[in-house]
Amino acid sequence: MGSKNNPPRSRSSLSLILVVGLCCFFYLLGAWQKSGFGKGDSIAMEITKQAQCTDVVTDLDFEPHHNTVKIPERLADPKPVSFKPCDVKLKDYTPCQEQDRAMKFPRENMIYRERHCPPENEKLRCLVPAPKGYMTPFPWPKSRDYVHYANAPFKSLTVEKAGQNWVQFQGSVFKFPGGGTMFPQGADAYIDELASVIPIKDGSVRTALDTGCGVASWGAYMLKRNVLTMSFAPRDNHEAQVQFALERGVPAIIAVLGSILLPYPARAFDMAQCSRCLIPWTANEGTYLMEVDRVLRPGGYWVLSGPPINWKTYYKTWNRTREDLKAEQKRIEDIAESLCWEKKYEKGDTAIFRKKINDRSCDRSTPVNTCKRKDTDDVWYKEIETCVTPFPKVSNEEEVAGGKLKKFPERLLALPPSISKGLVSGVDAETYQEDIKLWKKRVARYKRINSLIGSTRYRNVMDMNAGLGGFAAALESPKSWVMNVVPTITKNTLSVVYERGLIGIYHDWCEGFSTYPRTYDFIHANGLFSMYQHSCKIEDILLEMDRILRPEGIVIIRDEVDVLNDVRKIANGMRWDTKLMDHEDGPLVPEKILYAVKQYWVAGDDGNNQSSSADNSEEE
Repeated sequence: MGSKNNPPRSRSSLSLILVVGLCCFFYLLGAWQKSGFGKGDSIAMEITKQAQCTDVVTDLDFEPHHNTVKIPERLADPKPVSFKPCDVKLKDYTPCQEQDRAMKFPRENMIYRERHCPPENEKLRCLVPAPKGYMTPFPWPKSRDYVHYANAPFKSLTVEKAGQNWVQFQGSVFKFPGGGTMFPQGADAYIDELASVIPIKDGSVRTALDTGCGVASWGAYMLKRNVLTMSFAPRDNHEAQVQFALERGVPAIIAVLGSILLPYPARAFDMAQCSRCLIPWTANEGTYLMEVDRVLRPGGYWVLSGPPINWKTYYKTWNRTREDLKAEQKRIEDIAESLCWEKKYEKGDTAIFRKKINDRSCDRSTPVNTCKRKDTDDVWYKEIETCVTPFPKVSNEEEVAGGKLKKFPERLLALPPSISKGLVSGVDAETYQEDIKLWKKRVARYKRINSLIGSTRYRNVMDMNAGLGGFAAALESPKSWVMNVVPTITKNTLSVVYERGLIGIYHDWCEGFSTYPRTYDFIHANGLFSMYQHSCKIEDILLEMDRILRPEGIVIIRDEVDVLNDVRKIANGMRWDTKLMDHEDGPLVPEKILYAVKQYWVAGDDGNNQSSSADNSEEE
């Protein structure tokens, strides 16, 4: 109702229209600049960066907004949950290698020692506790030689392998003198012998495979030569071999040569070795040697140390006849010949074979059964076959099948043959270089947030979705190593990872990883939860991350903001401290970064304990 005492009403309406008009104008201007057509877009981006007054955002809350990403119904809007600790008897729980389940499977071809994961209704929905007295592992390189007894309280190897210098118990720690069954005087001397034949020192050999690794002393001392060794051993009566290896800061997984293919791509390793690994190389018509051949690069080396080599000296000790051992060695050498391997060395307990660089120089006395599979890298849960993986085709006798690699460290950033030959869909030389630059930028940001990244404080690192290995390459340092995991549901890029001189493995994150609890200091996940949101539950992946993460370890997760909101709700109920932060390029980018730290707690605690690392603060 109008009044002459209230005339400004039309003026206020005019003001409102003006304000709305200005807002619309600036919105359109900003959208035009953001599109790239405006000359001021780079300036606007710089202003956006400067407007971020702090890297750490402690109270980002996107709950009422950003609802454009559709979350599957069974994963959407998870309720905050507080997960309880598992029973203390599960402190060393390995979901896919549990003894009780394993014993239900056949012993033939080591099937019972392979992966056998629990069905959905038997999965744990609790937090695997650390044992009482758990301490942060010693920093590298001290960790190579010492492990806290409380972290892996298993003494059986100190008795069983007492004369072989595997491990000794001293007060509250285990000491690892660097010995092994076939090198009781130390791994260094043994490696020196190998280096007299194999070019270990000049960067030609960068990736190695140790089959039946024990406590991985060979891999530990190969690190001195800048060689990354993927060590594996089963979870068997030799308690915690792989757990000891990882406590020492040495790459290792729980695995066995059995009825399924190893989880590595073809031509992954520059050398492989068996040091009294007790693998029956002549069994099943040489199937296990054929699998080593599949993962061995053309020009690579295989070392056999132990039976039947030097049988003339040890046949009585091994309680076998001379004829039997002689025949076994002859059979191994015949299989090696059929694989295009040439024996280069035999002295004392050790023999060294070299794989030819291509099949044009092969001199096979008999025809071989060639594998017919189209994809030699399609290995996840695939049965091992008694067949020889063919060499990639070459145009002349001097060409290295699959492509020649640069010596390390040049190899790390050089264009991998898989990319130069167009074998990785959607990746070429240009996108590879862009990936290198992108991850250098991202890792630099990580280090600004946490200055200990790249130091020995975070020795064992995992990238759960490794892509081309860019994260690991940007982090490359003798102070840490990265387990590059390529999920089985995404593009297969693991061959690129190995061609760069890095190591990794195939894995499906709907299942447990082949490792013991508390074996990684730093876990990185890029786009993983978006990838798996239609495949399995977010909480199952997070609980597995918690199982393998050490107390006071860190997690960095990059993903869409809606997915990270769901992740954060669950993570906050797992005794993780979390912070949600903006993308490197500003708050307008829908991808965000979740930083988390696992609290220190042990079996029987309430989760509010003080730091365990006061006595181990020797980070570099």
